[in-house]
Amino acid sequence: MASRDEILEKVRETLVDALGVDDDEVTPTATLVGDLGAESIDFLDIVFRLEKNFGIKIPRGELFPENLTADSGYVADGKITPDGIAMLRQKMPHADIDVLAADPKVSNIQNLFTVTMIVNFVEKKLAG
Repeated sequence: MASRDEILEKVRETLVDALGVDDDEVTPTATLVGDLGAESIDFLDIVFRLEKNFGIKIPRGELFPENLTADSGYVADGKITPDGIAMLRQKMPHADIDVLAADPKVSNIQNLFTVTMIVNFVEKKLAG
């Protein structure tokens, strides 16, 4: 199995190709949207490239869950509810949900999508 550093390097290459960013911009803490300029259509391309580069299958919504804010039980007054945080922990064990839990504004959800989150996800997928 690939080491964490090898996975990070392949993820970096994937994001450079998918987003047209410079190699040095793809740091472990970089957010896909805020730091790397990803748009919603880019998420599909990233998933496709990850599948190809790592030889894995990523079912729709597994890496980047969809419609996270559509359920009124998970969002109230522009913030993620405690039930919403619990749901995110379940759906996204590869993400650092504690950061969002500390400031649960809906607009902060995009900050979950970091390079490290993708590395964590791929590492778990490869471990099977």
